[in-house]
Amino acid sequence: MTNNLNIEAVRNFYQNVSEIQSTLKAPKSQFNKFGNYAYRNSEDILEAVKPLLSKFGYVLTVNDEIVMAGDRFYIKATATISDGMFHVTNSAFAREALDQKGMNDAQITGSTSSYARKYALNGLFCIDDTKDADATNTHGKDAPAPTGFTQKVKAMSENVGNVVNVSLDDALSKTTTMATPAPSFRRAKSVAPVSTTVSSGDDL
Repeated sequence: MTNNLNIEAVRNFYQNVSEIQSTLKAPKSQFNKFGNYAYRNSEDILEAVKPLLSKFGYVLTVNDEIVMAGDRFYIKATATISDGMFHVTNSAFAREALDQKGMNDAQITGSTSSYARKYALNGLFCIDDTKDADATNTHGKDAPAPTGFTQKVKAMSENVGNVVNVSLDDALSKTTTMATPAPSFRRAKSVAPVSTTVSSGDDL
């Protein structure tokens, strides 16, 4: 009889955890102005899950542990949901940066902890965060601005892509004309490299 009760209690626990996972809606209330997209952090997930934890009388804890792999330190974050008898856990790792512009050592550790906690919570609650992003991701903000040459080449490429519903001869004529650089282009001895970062735009 006792075994049957335990089995039923385990089943109920996992059913409730499954309901929390399927019901939880964690809005992306943060915004990355460099990448021009919204994302969520660990605090957003915690705020969203609290009413569901209260509904079932469950407790959620998140703990950090410093671990070393090779010659680098990682923060291991473990999220645990429990009803007092049974529990489910999920862990995630994040590596501390050797240096982060504008941050001291304590801030680097804190941001790394937040990052690891976010993905520990993502895994525990089955949050599909394909738009992986941090507030500190500048998406190449420090890269040099495109030169006039690059902008003109981009414009020509766009124009070539807009050639539709025309004859083959006409299309070839337009493509050849636009692909031929002007004399001022040929006099340029070098072109500054342009760094481009593409975000998958969805981001623990």
